[in-house]
Amino acid sequence: MFEALVTVVRVRVDLWRHRHDALRKIVVSNAARFPEPKAADRGTLAEISWAVAAAARLVPQATCLTQATSGQLLLARRGIDSTVRLSLPMGGGEFRPHAWLISDNIIVLGGTRAEFARHTLLKNMTAFSQGEARP
Repeated sequence: MFEALVTVVRVRVDLWRHRHDALRKIVVSNAARFPEPKAADRGTLAEISWAVAAAARLVPQATCLTQATSGQLLLARRGIDSTVRLSLPMGGGEFRPHAWLISDNIIVLGGTRAEFARHTLLKNMTAFSQGEARP
């Protein structure tokens, strides 16, 4: 939990300072320490999901992007590939982008499969691969 809290605080501060490119470099450099991504086991994904969500409750304005990026960084440190997917809800209405964390076709953070299905892709940001995640 402590690692997640420190990570969420760091990511939140970097996003507040508009240092998203620096965050992406940190994620990719952590992933680059591993020659190939490890398989994501459900236990690790659940642990990261819980820890980031719990830490985010303690950090002001820890948005979905803060949480998804924090989770991706924690997974990259463990050699597990993931994708932060930025999306928009379909059907018009107000402009409310949303961030999801997906690993091995499992939604780790961001919502349910039903909610995910009602969104359209804006951008994928991966740690290891350049492919598009599809849960």
